[in-house]
Amino acid sequence: MFPQQARHAPIERAVEVHYPAPIPPVPAPLTPHQPGTVPTVASIVLPDGRVVTGYAIDAAKPEPVTAKPAISRTAVNVALGGIGFAAVCGGLLVLTTFIAAMAALIHQLIILAAVIFGGWIAAQVLGPRHGDGGTVVNIRKAIFKRNRFHG
Repeated sequence: MFPQQARHAPIERAVEVHYPAPIPPVPAPLTPHQPGTVPTVASIVLPDGRVVTGYAIDAAKPEPVTAKPAISRTAVNVALGGIGFAAVCGGLLVLTTFIAAMAALIHQLIILAAVIFGGWIAAQVLGPRHGDGGTVVNIRKAIFKRNRFHG
């Protein structure tokens, strides 16, 4: 597969080394900043005798809270009255819908009862007759019942 080479002869290749070019720093304008006051140095003695020294940091002061404008009682009462009125209107709408649904249900139940009862009456009137409902005539000891001879 490969051409026969001596095992101990290294393969020489040309190697190029690239070094990155440094980017020159951009001079930033320096503005001297002098603190308004020199902070005080505080020292704290720990329980084991070590002393820690550092600058004391003042706690951040929250911004003063602006006073909320006063809300008049009239505005509160009008808002609560509007909410109450909306709740009453919604309740009446739900109540009206419920009453209409119940009336429709009762109407349908009455119609269903009339259909069932009317069907039962029609079945009784128009259906086949059984039992002692026919006319019985005795002629020569024979019984004729509904035009049928029974001996």
